[in-house]
Amino acid sequence: MATVFDSATRRALNDRVARLRPDIVGRWGRFTCPQMLAHVNDAMRMGLGDLPTRPMNQPLRYPGIKQLIIFVAPRPKGVETAPELLTRVETAQWDRERENFSELLERFGGRGSVSEWPVHPLFGRLSRRAWGVLMYRHADHHLTQFGV
Repeated sequence: MATVFDSATRRALNDRVARLRPDIVGRWGRFTCPQMLAHVNDAMRMGLGDLPTRPMNQPLRYPGIKQLIIFVAPRPKGVETAPELLTRVETAQWDRERENFSELLERFGGRGSVSEWPVHPLFGRLSRRAWGVLMYRHADHHLTQFGV
């Protein structure tokens, strides 16, 4: 299972981001390419504990459901997201977001065995393994949205 804790996986994600252009139109959704990167970057900030989020009352917090969604189920399009991960999309600046992606990805991937992770707004408490897979699958979902 791909995880951002694997250096080869991080390189592959960075290679995909390098193929993006700010004018690429997404295959689905409303994000522009810079907005998508701001959203993905803020998801990593959330996972690093740099961007606090409020819990959302969803049944996804139950262990069986969250494990299924994080590790098995295909990522559906148009899933509800934490509002904090949408606050910067309107002011996203292409060059800054692209540079920040690589920096955040390396910070996240280099976290090692941190004993305490932030509480995810949809899934609640997650293990290191779950955070690594979730961050990969989230980035992959949005990069696929923009054809890379």
